[in-house]
Amino acid sequence: MISIFDLLVLSQIPNIGPNRLRTLVSHFDDTSNIVNASAKEISHIDGFSKKLASEIISFFKHDTFDEAKKYAEHQLSRLNKNEGSVVSFWEKQFPESLKRLDDPPVMLFMKGAFDELDCYAIAIVGTRVPSTYGTMMAEKFSEELSKIGITIVSGLARGIDTITHTTTLKTGGRTLAVIGSGIDVTYPPENKKLYERIAEQGAVVSEFPMGTKPNAENFPRRNRIISGLSLGTLVIETDINGGAMITAAMALNQNREVFAVPGNLDSKRSKGSNTLIKNGQAKLVESVDDILTELSSKLRPLLKKSGQAPVKPAVDLSLFEQTVFHALSEEPIHIDAITQKAGMSISDVLVNLLSLEFKGVVKQLPGKMFVRNF
Repeated sequence: MISIFDLLVLSQIPNIGPNRLRTLVSHFDDTSNIVNASAKEISHIDGFSKKLASEIISFFKHDTFDEAKKYAEHQLSRLNKNEGSVVSFWEKQFPESLKRLDDPPVMLFMKGAFDELDCYAIAIVGTRVPSTYGTMMAEKFSEELSKIGITIVSGLARGIDTITHTTTLKTGGRTLAVIGSGIDVTYPPENKKLYERIAEQGAVVSEFPMGTKPNAENFPRRNRIISGLSLGTLVIETDINGGAMITAAMALNQNREVFAVPGNLDSKRSKGSNTLIKNGQAKLVESVDDILTELSSKLRPLLKKSGQAPVKPAVDLSLFEQTVFHALSEEPIHIDAITQKAGMSISDVLVNLLSLEFKGVVKQLPGKMFVRNF
């Protein structure tokens, strides 16, 4: 059994960060078994030296253990007072996308709850001082994406984040706010009402314990959660040194897609997003379709459920290739049926199917069956 109380206690052991704590708990399967383990058992775990194992055993035998218990009790008391909850790495509710990170959090403190459809999430981040154009773009993309049923993730900061959360809520969509403080510390303070609305229509999420102040060093770690929860990250206006650039870098390291809206060449607040595009690190985005096309294979179940029209493949097709392509679907279809739907000879259809296969948008299956593959 994995106990949240025990995890909070164990988090107080010196020299035990999230990765070591996760390794320790996963090895013993039950948090209560760790207290009764021997130094020899612990030292056999990868990354745990004899010295560290002895320090852990010593921790349980001195006043530090009692102090850690008081800390855990205090944390849970503050959590209950704020009507929050904690989900651990080992629970079903913990997002699968975060489990795939190199350094996933051991626990997430939350106000609100995750939904199974949050696996279809896109992050929108950007400057704290957007231009009129940046504001319009943030409203446009958050509204259109949330209407499809995509969960919008951002960081509750001033500017693009606030606009994104607010627009998503107005649209009736779901939004997740990942913050760099404890969930009982609202930052910026003027977003208190927005915070409460997000908790009702999504979730406010933090890996930081209750009472943690929004210190500057917390935000890079918070940014990796924003990108980690998302299939892709959309950057709207950021300076070259802006926090959104850190989120974009995190997304790239996590093998997630990065998108950017091009901005004014003479504006400092667009330097970062334009640089991402120029360096090939982000796909230039002019409309929501650009995002849907890039993520079509991962979003397909959601798009099908929402009735969203199939997006176009991200390659140029000739007129005849388009005719054949539109005769196909996500379900396998026989060559004879394709020929009939396309109104073309079987030889012409086969030639264009071969071309579409080379372009990677069609896949041939056994029995002369074909299916869309983008």
